[in-house]
Amino acid sequence: MNTTMMQNFHNQKELLSKRQNKITDIVKEKGFAPIDDLAKHFDVTPQTIRRDINKLCDLGILTRYHGGAGISSSVQNLDYSARKSMLPQEKQRIANAAAAEIPDGASIFINIGTTTEEAAIALSSLKGLKVITNNLNVAMILSSNDTCEVIVAGGMVRHRDKGITGEATVDFIRQFRVDYGIIGVSGIDEDGTLLDYDYHEVRVAREIISNSREIFLLADHTKFERNAMVRIGTLEDVNYLVTDKKPDKKFRDLIDQYGVKLIIADGKKQ
Repeated sequence: MNTTMMQNFHNQKELLSKRQNKITDIVKEKGFAPIDDLAKHFDVTPQTIRRDINKLCDLGILTRYHGGAGISSSVQNLDYSARKSMLPQEKQRIANAAAAEIPDGASIFINIGTTTEEAAIALSSLKGLKVITNNLNVAMILSSNDTCEVIVAGGMVRHRDKGITGEATVDFIRQFRVDYGIIGVSGIDEDGTLLDYDYHEVRVAREIISNSREIFLLADHTKFERNAMVRIGTLEDVNYLVTDKKPDKKFRDLIDQYGVKLIIADGKKQ
């Protein structure tokens, strides 16, 4: 952070109440903090915390997410536990909508991510699936279905989220050609570029895209216009985009341009 940015940050801190400064410290330490947890911590109402968060977000100190506040960064993602607690109902609806498009007996890649883990739960009721994954959480979920064959990629296991990455993982994925690839991303830029944070994870996602007949991109509404520094591909690489809210027109125009099937899992009857 340069000198001007540091000065601006300190000037902003002086405009905040003691509680708002403490909220900032908590969120910066944890990466994400739910409103209800902050309300209990400070013994105030959720409405009070929402007003604090609104001010902090308006100043550009924090980023507002459904149910809480987090740090917005193009170089570092929220930690796994924070991402797991965000938008659980929306992720579940997205996962169920994607699973409804996949038949029994399909072959599937599933990559790393909290939404793809929800997809594994939704898919666990199907029969005869053959699933290749670099996510140990996905493997554990689907291994409970005795009609499902689960193949786990080799490579280095990350402690933080049980994801598997590395050169061996990329080589392993290249050996297969499957019906469907189910992927998540950290961000979708306004030009349709799909983004993530970890170069090693992105290499695996690219191989999944290259070796799947059809790609399902699972992305909740917070992923649109969210920054991350590593390019996976573009919306043109996707066959289905499953999200929980209708995207802005500029994204819908791109979706139409590339012939992507848009599925809105908003919980409303169609």
